[in-house]
Amino acid sequence: MRILISGASIAGPACALLLSRQGHDVTVVERAPRLRPGGQTVDLRGAGRTVIERMGLADSVAEQLLDQRGLAYVDDAGRHRAVMPVEAFGGHGIVSSHEILRGDLAKVLYDATTSSVSYVWDDTVTAIEDGRVSFEKRRTETFDLIIGADGLHSAVRKAAFLDVDVRPIGIQTTWFTAAVDQSIDGWFLMHNQPGGLVATVRPSHNPAEVKAGLSVRTNVEIDRRNPEAQWQFFEERFAESGWLIPQLLREMRTAPDYAFDSLAQVRMQSWTTGRVALVGDAGYCPTALTGLGTTLALVGAYVLAGELDRHDVETALGNYDAIMRPFVTDAQNLPPMGTRGFAPGTRFEIALGRASIRAMNRWPMRSLFAAEFAKAGAIDLPDYEIALAN
Repeated sequence: MRILISGASIAGPACALLLSRQGHDVTVVERAPRLRPGGQTVDLRGAGRTVIERMGLADSVAEQLLDQRGLAYVDDAGRHRAVMPVEAFGGHGIVSSHEILRGDLAKVLYDATTSSVSYVWDDTVTAIEDGRVSFEKRRTETFDLIIGADGLHSAVRKAAFLDVDVRPIGIQTTWFTAAVDQSIDGWFLMHNQPGGLVATVRPSHNPAEVKAGLSVRTNVEIDRRNPEAQWQFFEERFAESGWLIPQLLREMRTAPDYAFDSLAQVRMQSWTTGRVALVGDAGYCPTALTGLGTTLALVGAYVLAGELDRHDVETALGNYDAIMRPFVTDAQNLPPMGTRGFAPGTRFEIALGRASIRAMNRWPMRSLFAAEFAKAGAIDLPDYEIALAN
């Protein structure tokens, strides 16, 4: 088949690699002018890690993994108040034993496809009708299958689907790379403040830089295309903050990889229509709070491609939905206390969250945490032979 995939982050190149191994003519279109480097740390856990192994990419990924010690909640002075080491829960805790920068994982997948997949940069889908795809810049083309792997704000979803429920969860977040004057010593540090304010820093490959995040729990909506409005919002909300936050606010405005979004989940009755399918965040974004976005993207790409290798398109798309639906439904359930657990509103709630981390290895907290971390593997993955590299 002649297949178009929109999106060149994780789900897109993963789909492209598997489908090109089946002999299909695959084109990936990406709105960005080139492969986007950098990005925040993502987890490879559970079934997502299994997919990477079955695709024959485990060694390439292992070379890019970050060395992290775990999660630590810190106070205004940067002192650790509660920690979850990376070894907790067999390396499948909040910080897993397999953490990689989004851009590094995207590059591993991209590098594996360069000899077999065509890439079109700086363009996007604008309309889809009976296999004919209109683009913003290039001429209209016809494809046998169109796959939207283009994230929360999917152009393919907008062009082809009507029944879409995009649910904001009330968290405004920005991510960027920053230089700070304190060592984080390999820890993922999280700092909560009353009012639903959260600041995080994580290790990167460069010891002089951190991967930073600022989040606010609020129902205020911010224009995602207006960086100045975003910067002012975070500067106002964190104006009286201590710890590393003044440095992060200064770095935010000039960061080359600055990104912003309003966290939201995508809920749909079907991820397919005709010969169009959605994979990853485009069809079932769970939000970063679950830690399962990358897992769902990889598993979704694997199942879709595997079913297409075994069946005709109509049957394959139906099977894809049936296999993925229970896994996605469970993954989209937010952790206990939801957004309030991530961004507590009061000092008491902040103290309660830290206490729960300290009690993680004792009943009943251990069983609660274990159930959350087990979600990443809660699918019986079919063994698709085509996944293996030739």
